[in-house]
Amino acid sequence: MKQKEQLIKLRTLPHNQNLKELAREKRKAGNLAEVLLWKQLRCKQLNGLNFDRQRNIGNFVVDFICPAKNVVIEVDGGSHHDKKEHDKIRDTYLQELGLSNRRLTPLNSMSV
Repeated sequence: MKQKEQLIKLRTLPHNQNLKELAREKRKAGNLAEVLLWKQLRCKQLNGLNFDRQRNIGNFVVDFICPAKNVVIEVDGGSHHDKKEHDKIRDTYLQELGLSNRRLTPLNSMSV
């Protein structure tokens, strides 16, 4: 029953049908950091929590979402370097929906 409640909650989030294919392509492509994190998150391996990967929310595609905790995880890599304003707008939008956004920066994308 609890999983059914999560699915209903996900369905109530706004989404843009035009981004469905983009989300699918991102799932297939995946950068190394996302793939490694997904190996840890899938199949409820993290405290029994269910995560979705590359989920379309509004006009954005988020890397990971845990519906039970209302948490979005973004893996910041090279694609985020020139998109600070875009990321800020997305973060504000997600917060307005009641979602908390966590950003992870892979070690290989950090400047030293």
